[in-house]
Amino acid sequence: MDFQITITGFVALYIFMLAAFSGWVIIGHVPAILHTPLMSGSNFVHGIVVVGGLFALINASSVQEQAIGFFAVLLGAGNVAGGYAVTDRMLAMFQVSGHKPKHPKHSPAQAHYSQKS
Repeated sequence: MDFQITITGFVALYIFMLAAFSGWVIIGHVPAILHTPLMSGSNFVHGIVVVGGLFALINASSVQEQAIGFFAVLLGAGNVAGGYAVTDRMLAMFQVSGHKPKHPKHSPAQAHYSQKS
């Protein structure tokens, strides 16, 4: 059995608008403290877009398909790089400026164990 699904312009536009609205509603209700983990998840999704664009480039049979695959890879890579830059800047806000983080020689569990012995 061979199934073919054809999406017309109005159905595709409806799906796009539904996805955009649901994404806007979901992101709008995320607390500020969760934006960094959310950005990390977004980077993961855009990484999948890059892989899908590469598959589109490999299997492209026309110039139009090659152009779509190229732009998918380009935009996905830009989103990944921008997402990591934003995540890095957000995490830098939690570091004390001018001081390196202090790392103990032993973990707290090891220090507690060595004091009891």
